[in-house]
Amino acid sequence: MEVAVNLELKTLNVKQDITYYNTSNDTLVSIVLNDWNNAFSDKNTPLARRFSDEFYRGFHLAKAAERGNTTILSLADSNFMALEWERTDKNPDFIVVRLNQKLRPGEKIDLHISYISKIPSDKFTHYGFNENGMILKNWFLTPARFENHRFEKYNNFNLDDIANATSDFEVEIKIPNNYAISTDLDSVSKDISNSDYSSYFFSGNNRIDFNLIIEKQKNFKSYDNGIVEVLSDLKNKKISEVQKAIIIDRVAMFANNFIGSYPHKKITVSQADYERNPFYGLNQLPSFISPFSDEFMFEVTFFKTYLNNYLKNTLRLDPRKDNWVYDGIQIYAMMKYMEENHLDEKMLGRLSKMKLFKSYNITNLTFNEQYSYYYMLMARKNLDQPLGDPKNTLIKFNEQIASKYRAGLSLSYLDDYLNHNIVPESVKQFYNLNKSQQTNRYDFEKILTENSPKNIDWFFKTIIDSREIIDYKFTHVSRTADSVQFSIKNKTNIYAPIPVYGIKKNEVVFKEWIEPKNPDSVYHFDRKNADKLVINYDNEVPEFNQRNNWKSLKSLVITNRPIKFNFAKDLEDPYYNQILYIPTLTYNYYDGITPGIRFHNKTILDKPFTFDINPAYSIKAGTISGSSAFSLNQFYRNSTLYNVRYSISQNYFHYAPDATYLRLNPMVQLRIREENFRDNRKQLILFRQVIVNREASTFITDNSKPNYSVFDARYVNTKTELVNHFNFMTDLQFSGGFGKASAEVEYRRLFENNRKLNLRLFAGSFIYNTTNSDYFSFGLDKPTDYLFDYNILGRSETTGLFSQQFVNSEGGFKSKLDPSFANQWMTTLNGSYALWDWVEVYGDVGFLKNKHQSIYFGYDSGVRLNLVPDYFELYFPIYSNNGWEISQPKYSEKIRFVITLAPKALVTLFTRKWF
Repeated sequence: MEVAVNLELKTLNVKQDITYYNTSNDTLVSIVLNDWNNAFSDKNTPLARRFSDEFYRGFHLAKAAERGNTTILSLADSNFMALEWERTDKNPDFIVVRLNQKLRPGEKIDLHISYISKIPSDKFTHYGFNENGMILKNWFLTPARFENHRFEKYNNFNLDDIANATSDFEVEIKIPNNYAISTDLDSVSKDISNSDYSSYFFSGNNRIDFNLIIEKQKNFKSYDNGIVEVLSDLKNKKISEVQKAIIIDRVAMFANNFIGSYPHKKITVSQADYERNPFYGLNQLPSFISPFSDEFMFEVTFFKTYLNNYLKNTLRLDPRKDNWVYDGIQIYAMMKYMEENHLDEKMLGRLSKMKLFKSYNITNLTFNEQYSYYYMLMARKNLDQPLGDPKNTLIKFNEQIASKYRAGLSLSYLDDYLNHNIVPESVKQFYNLNKSQQTNRYDFEKILTENSPKNIDWFFKTIIDSREIIDYKFTHVSRTADSVQFSIKNKTNIYAPIPVYGIKKNEVVFKEWIEPKNPDSVYHFDRKNADKLVINYDNEVPEFNQRNNWKSLKSLVITNRPIKFNFAKDLEDPYYNQILYIPTLTYNYYDGITPGIRFHNKTILDKPFTFDINPAYSIKAGTISGSSAFSLNQFYRNSTLYNVRYSISQNYFHYAPDATYLRLNPMVQLRIREENFRDNRKQLILFRQVIVNREASTFITDNSKPNYSVFDARYVNTKTELVNHFNFMTDLQFSGGFGKASAEVEYRRLFENNRKLNLRLFAGSFIYNTTNSDYFSFGLDKPTDYLFDYNILGRSETTGLFSQQFVNSEGGFKSKLDPSFANQWMTTLNGSYALWDWVEVYGDVGFLKNKHQSIYFGYDSGVRLNLVPDYFELYFPIYSNNGWEISQPKYSEKIRFVITLAPKALVTLFTRKWF
């Protein structure tokens, strides 16, 4: 390649010659070239849709100058005859070159290409142009990997899994003299004959990819340890260059000994690489409150990034289909490194030594034990995925955290089970195999199988290629002074070896691996003075539930676990019944500020049964109030109906200045998801009986019965991402005095010009209605919320600030019109359109019908400030059936607002992209 860099236009002008050798046994009529830079060309590429799926707004809202593309000027064959090539709108990130003549096995062909790469901003992926220059990744055309008689045609999904053919590179790059260049290619020469520009010559053999960094202010420094030259700009100003060099030497030496010698002279470890794949947990805390030393922080961040690049540059795997091998070796090596260099380091660092946190289980975990909990976080949510699935099919939390960690845990599990240094030797053997040939996951599996003295087919079938869970418990235990005898129940009927420990005063006195293939197997071991039997004591096996893993040998009588109270949140402790507590503060107009204390058992990992009890004191009313909830979850792992939840909740607060309400809400929820976990479509079927007892109030004169019970059946179908949001809901309610049915369709669209359209259609009708009140009627501008579902600050207010709270339900009007209720039927359409960023215009139209009255047609319009959609919004009415509202007196009382104060609701705003 001859590359001329234009830093002002953010472009690379490239003249490229490719000599393609057909090393396969197939005759080729075309060649596929990866062009991942062109994935940034517009808002409709597969990459853009991926960003939208994960609610990343930056790419869609970006200026055209911030995006990238590839413009091909010419493409010719060995005889400089033009070649036909195709790039489709559906697949803009690779091109198919049709050859003028067939390329038979063993033959070669030259391709001559001229093109311009427009480099995107680094704000999308951390790679691209920035104020200091360019960090270049996947910017050039290169032949795709050929395997199983075909080229791998992969779209760029921002996963660092480009499947390139192994190549030899010769690169000449021309940059301005006031810029420096860093690369992991080998330096050949430098030409500075021009006063304004310098030309650099680089080469590299047997490479899948390479990195180029062009900087005005050079941040990359070289560390040569005799094994490999490391070029790094990792940020950490608090440790010296000498300390960094010592850490880099230690890491390089470990990788060289544990995995194998690096075949290239140089390797880059950049801050951009780390920020794309940080060490989750370490990256969540600001540096000034980090529980780890600066040296340790640098060591972990460097080691993780170094290993990632080390393996990506050397393993000739398909990085999309065989991703678990990369992740497995990387995390397994990190675990071994920590055992060798930081055996006593805790998950929470120095916090573990503070008396304040001593009682928390999370502070007792070693650094390596956290990997299991991150995986289990998804397994308990029934969102884990098979390790062997392609990388692009994983949801974000699995792709970046849970599956990655479980892959390393799985190799560690196999290593512990085989106990003959078989896994480390197999890793080295496989690594060396990659130096001479293209490989896939089955080559690694073959090496493991051949080296193992035991049958390990179960490992690949169950641990790698399925999402089956492992869970064992004791069913019978007896003991004498010298021996123990027990049987084990396999709760999931999935075969996997499991270790059993004998424990005496928290010290291991024996450890035995068992292979419970028969459900009635009985095991005998020497007791060795053990006072406790524990399954999977050191958590070697990624087991679903460890709370049923121990038996006391002091007394075989079943005893309850002792209760342990912890403030706020903790990890699950298998040896205690944990009750967590935390102060709460709620508010509504009638109760005023309501402090309370919340008792619950919701640890960081989800549990089948949870309780949540929140007694509180209403300062304004001077009475006790509060809420509680009890729920039982059943998960189905191989069904689209993945969760059934049974629950009952209770709320006791004021609904008027002088009256309280008590709501009981027994409920069954059925949750349905698509087989493709990345599909954002979710479905919910809900059945509940809402029982409400209200005290009589002198402020309420609507003739409604104070006590009532409503059966509610609801179906919700929603699919949401950044560009498109669709939600459909049907609702059927029956009570003694009424029956009603309604449906709601909501659609949001973010257009290419960054304008947003919101549409909502509501239709509801009474099946029968014998009530003598509008309390159960459809509300045009505000629901009465007789089911007490919404967090309405002043639910009985008809004037004043609290009456202005807007709830987007039923009619959805913002102006207060008369009539404002419908006791027969109602149909409304709400719409809004963005004029600029969060400033929108809105309009509502609708028809409603009351008994003995003609059909009423209502309309309103105004301006909406959509600051945080569904969480904080303001509505300013302008024109409606009431006339020009903006010119009418007391206009401030017509302004409506949406506000969400519940922390649990706000959290979903930030976590939706992960799950």
